[in-house]
Amino acid sequence: MLSSLRNIVRVADLRNKVLFTLVVIAIYQLGANIPVPGVSFRAIQSISNLAKGSGILGFLNLFSGGALARAAVLGLGIMPYITSSIIIQLLTTVIPKFTEWRDQGAVGQRKLTQATRYLTVSLALMQSSGIVFLLHSGQLTGTNTDLIPDFTAQRVLFIILTFTAGTAFVMWLGELITQRGIGQGMSIIIFANVVATIPLDVDLIKADKSWAGLSIIGIVCVALLVAIVFTELGQRRIPVTFARRVQGRRMYGGQSTYIPLKVNQAGVIPIIFASSLLYIPVLVSTVLPWAAVRAWITANLVNPTGGVYLALYGLFIVAFTFFYVQVSFDPVQQADQIRKQGGYIPGIRPGPPTESYLSKILNRITLPGSLFLAFVALTPSAILAAWHIAGIPYFGTTLLISVGVALQTNQQINSQLTMRNYEGYLT
Repeated sequence: MLSSLRNIVRVADLRNKVLFTLVVIAIYQLGANIPVPGVSFRAIQSISNLAKGSGILGFLNLFSGGALARAAVLGLGIMPYITSSIIIQLLTTVIPKFTEWRDQGAVGQRKLTQATRYLTVSLALMQSSGIVFLLHSGQLTGTNTDLIPDFTAQRVLFIILTFTAGTAFVMWLGELITQRGIGQGMSIIIFANVVATIPLDVDLIKADKSWAGLSIIGIVCVALLVAIVFTELGQRRIPVTFARRVQGRRMYGGQSTYIPLKVNQAGVIPIIFASSLLYIPVLVSTVLPWAAVRAWITANLVNPTGGVYLALYGLFIVAFTFFYVQVSFDPVQQADQIRKQGGYIPGIRPGPPTESYLSKILNRITLPGSLFLAFVALTPSAILAAWHIAGIPYFGTTLLISVGVALQTNQQINSQLTMRNYEGYLT
C-alpha cells in the first residue's frame, strides 16, 4: 500500500489528478455548509444536534453529506442527477430515438448526456419544491421546527431556484472530476459524502450503546466489508472463441476471450432506485388532500426502520436488480454482437441458443446478487432498529457505496500505474 502511494506521488499527471479531485471535493464541502438565503440560521443551529441522520429524507441527507439537514445551497446533492441517469438509461430500451443515440457511439452519448442534464434540472425543480414545504413544516428534520419563518411566494421561489442551481453546480463539479480528476466524478462525490457521515454515526452508536455496542456493530461491519469485497470482485467468466478469417494477406481471429458477468452487476443502483421510489410518496403526501392517505404514508413510509418500509425496501431492491441487469446487459444484443464479430461460445450454437444461454447464466448469478444487496442494505438497519437506534438507518448502504467506489477508483489507479510500467505494483 505504501509503495502504491509513493508511485502515485511520483507520477506528475496522476498526482495532479488526485490533487484536483481533492480541491473539487473541498469546494463541494464548502457549498454543503452554506445555508440557503431565506432560511433561519438560528433554527438550523438549534436543531443541528437533533437532526443528525433523522427525518423522512434521510437517504437524500446521506447522499448530500448532511447538507440537506443544514438546508445548504448544495442540499439536494447529486441525487437528481443519479435519478435522471437511471431513468435515461432505462428509457434507452423503450424509446427508439434513445436507442439510436446509444448505438451512435460518442456522438450519441453526448446527446444522451444532454438529455440527462435537462432531466436533472427538471427533477431538481420538483424535489426542491417539495423540500421547501418540508422545511417550512419541520418534517424534513423530524423536529417540527419551521426553518422558513417568512414563507412568501417570492422567498419560496428564490429558495427553489437556489436549490436547483446548486444541483446544476454539483453536476458540473462531477463532470470536472471525470474529465480532469481521478475516478468517476459522481461516484467520488457520493463517496466523499457518505464517508463524511461515518464518524457521526460511530459517535451516535457509542453514545447510545457504549463501547460494548460499538464493538458488536464493528464486528458486523467487518464481516459485511469482507462479504462486500468478495461479492464485488466475484464474476462468472463466459468463454468466447473467435473463428479465424483471412483478409488480404493477413489472418485474423483464432483467439479466445471471455465475457465477465459480475455477481453484483447492478452495483448500488437498485438501492438508490428503491429509496428514490419510497421517498416520492412522502414528498407527494405534503400536497395530498386525503387525510387517510397522508396518515398511512406517515405511519409506514416516514420511518426507514419500520417493518413495512424495510419489507418494501427489500422487495424493491431485488426487483430493480433484475430489471436493471436485464436493461444494462441485453442477452439478445450481446449474442448478436458476438455473431457479427465471428465469435461463438464453445458448445453453444450462435443465435437464439446463445441468447438463451446468456439469459440463463445472467438470471442464475443475478438472484444471489440481488439477495446480497438486500441483505447488506437491511441487516444493519434491522440490528440498529432492534436496539432502538433510529438515527442511522442507511449504515449498510453507506458501507456498500464506500467499498464499491473505493474498489472502482483503486482499479483505475492500478490501470494507470500499470500503463507506466511500475513493476511489482500489483504483487
